[in-house]
Amino acid sequence: MRISILHNRDHHLLEDDPGREAREDVVRVAAALEKALEGGKRKVSLIAVDRDVWSIGQALEAQRPDVVLNLCESLAADARGEMVVPALLEMVGVPYTGNSALALGLSLHKDKAKELLLARGVPTPQFQVVQSVGELISLELPFPLIVKPAREDASVGIDFDAVVQDRAALGRAVSRVLRTFHQPALVERYIDGREIYVPLLGNHPRRALPLTEIHYGKAFENKPRVLTYKAKWDEASPECTDSAARPASLTPALERRCIETAMAAWAALDCRDYGRVDLRVDKDGQPFVIDINPNCDLHPHSGFAKAAAAAGISYPDLAWHLIELAQERSHGNSAIETSRSTAARRTSGAHRDVHSRRGGMRARAHRPGGRRHQP
Repeated sequence: MRISILHNRDHHLLEDDPGREAREDVVRVAAALEKALEGGKRKVSLIAVDRDVWSIGQALEAQRPDVVLNLCESLAADARGEMVVPALLEMVGVPYTGNSALALGLSLHKDKAKELLLARGVPTPQFQVVQSVGELISLELPFPLIVKPAREDASVGIDFDAVVQDRAALGRAVSRVLRTFHQPALVERYIDGREIYVPLLGNHPRRALPLTEIHYGKAFENKPRVLTYKAKWDEASPECTDSAARPASLTPALERRCIETAMAAWAALDCRDYGRVDLRVDKDGQPFVIDINPNCDLHPHSGFAKAAAAAGISYPDLAWHLIELAQERSHGNSAIETSRSTAARRTSGAHRDVHSRRGGMRARAHRPGGRRHQP
């Protein structure tokens, strides 16, 4: 089997790129997945893309893959390019992993995603999109509020000043987003509660992997409890050290409510294969969707990979399972590879219903290793 791993390599293109670390990380993820998938009769190749979308077609013509593992999160350091790649792969008829152009585009444009969630009755904080500071005159949302770029992910643009308590701070935060990111600002109610992540895997059936919770420590005393860009990407910062992701300890009722909310959000945006839904749970136990992350980070030390490991899915098996999902979608049946070991096949069968084995997965959910959040 010929597998091409398609990823962006555009972190060097902009002198002042506020998302440089997140873009650079994709290169490391691609290398890790290449190593995980190598072996047997597989031929694994990398396709790195900067700003030239036409080079993708040339590389596909040269490599002629049976399936593409799509890791592209941007083109030319612009997150909007993420949706271009699956559309191109659809046009040329190459099976690929992960979400469609539609799902990626909807989730990236946060206001459109939230409109769909509200239309489906999925709880998400009240919001307003602002394209100029002057529009704040008509804003009627109650403080505190949080201000984000309207079409970024990986906590790009989020710092402590993004959470505002009054009109003056709101104006400064909106001005910073408009000036730095050259895009509208999303202003939404800040939910001061527990931050729960729900990793989702598969389609028919779709299941939740073990849930995680962000635990905010000393660096967040007297500051907003938000997972800032530094907390995700600057491992030397106190924000990163003091915002550990750990297995979520929830009552069965709250866990079920979080999973149901995440599943409803996932379906509303027509997402598939794998990803993560981020929730805030208020003091009354109500989960609110604060972000939807299709094609989330697949680094071996990411929260998603750790959640899979806690469910008994090794990193190589996780990588292969994503390939299987693409094969199933294209060919209507599971891909079978004779070179896979019987142990690997047993693992794949065992994680069909993660939550039926709650006791075992909780004990293994916190795994040592490099510390990473889930961008």
